Amino acid sequence: MKNITIIGAGLAGSEAALQLADKGWNVTLYEMRPRKMTPAHETDFCAEVVCSNSFKSELPTTAGGLLKQEMQAMGCALLPIAQQHRVPAGNALAIDRAAFGKAVTRRIESHPRITFVRKEITSLPAGKVIIATGPLTSDGLTATLLQTVGNEQLYFFDAIAPIVSADSIDRNVIYEKTRYDKGNPDYLNIPLNRQQYDVFVEALNAGQKHEAHEFESDFFDDIRFQFYENCTPIEELARRGRETLRYGVMRGVGLENPITGEKPYAALQLRAENTDKTAYNLVGCQTMLTYGEQKRILRTLPGLENAVFLRYGSIHRNTFLNGPHIFNPDFSLKLNPELFIAGQLAGVEGYVESILSGMLVAQCLNGNSAMPPEVTITGQLWRHLILPKNNFQPMNANFGLLPALETPIRDKRKKKEAFAHRSMEAMKKFLNQ
Repeated sequence: MKNITIIGAGLAGSEAALQLADKGWNVTLYEMRPRKMTPAHETDFCAEVVCSNSFKSELPTTAGGLLKQEMQAMGCALLPIAQQHRVPAGNALAIDRAAFGKAVTRRIESHPRITFVRKEITSLPAGKVIIATGPLTSDGLTATLLQTVGNEQLYFFDAIAPIVSADSIDRNVIYEKTRYDKGNPDYLNIPLNRQQYDVFVEALNAGQKHEAHEFESDFFDDIRFQFYENCTPIEELARRGRETLRYGVMRGVGLENPITGEKPYAALQLRAENTDKTAYNLVGCQTMLTYGEQKRILRTLPGLENAVFLRYGSIHRNTFLNGPHIFNPDFSLKLNPELFIAGQLAGVEGYVESILSGMLVAQCLNGNSAMPPEVTITGQLWRHLILPKNNFQPMNANFGLLPALETPIRDKRKKKEAFAHRSMEAMKKFLNQ
């Protein structure tokens, strides 16, 4: 009999559990919630997503879309569930968080080969173990990991964006539109003129922020205060320069008012949080402002004067291991080959990438340890996690991972199409072999 323990029922742990159970393994899956919650989680659902509800684009001409296609070809378990519980978001795969979490939990609890136990694990069980506890690994388990790997541990902080109630948004000011009218108008847009934008940036720069120690644990004496670039707080982006937001998360290009045709100087987008569209996420507004300051500053935006906040933005510690120094090629530890690491703890960044990590660990345990080709996003992410490098940092899907095309292409779209075609052809051949 093949037995395994998985600690953590997040995206990576749930994917690994389903993959292994479907292949005949007896899986014991531990999850500490709701007995012990984290600073970011709100439910006891398996595979709860805590920041954005978007799994990013499905277009194969984007790195995230290409990665999804590769994973589907490899038999991913969670992506089909996500697609069943999607909410309108243009070309992106955005999900109803609650519906997705409930569906994954039902799948886990009903599987005949999975024993689901709600309990915090702080010491390592005997036998083969996958740790997939994510960026908010508890202090007790982190201490156990440090005893195993020494000081090969790195940290950064992560930030999440606020959510507002749909019925508190002024639809006379905020309009529906997808950038350049590509696809359905699934986003709400807050247009700002130059004066409104300048006032907003100044308010962000002057806003009171949480101090780092409010989110640290006494367990850590020397924590590095830095952010993964894709999760940088909006006030930190504003601090970098007046135009930073306008050329980034608040880019107004392609978001003209569909009635007046007026072009906004800058624009903030809102994305539906659930199927019923009763809640909206402020895209790119991850923040470490105090709750009072979030309420005050964000209510200065046109159409949000009476906004009701269903969730405030926040920051939390994000923990990951220095994989290239301590992993074997199958994601087991060099110092303990019975112990495997999956998910963000392994050094991937992003929802889909975390699912991928759980799937790859499961496939290695099933004897499929051959790496996909270098021309695939999957293959390059795998290599990033295990091949030696200086200053290892978490990585998400991006075309910069891929080797150059044999024949250079100047047109950006055609270049991405060529990347996608090459990748999927290589992946099909790899899977056939």
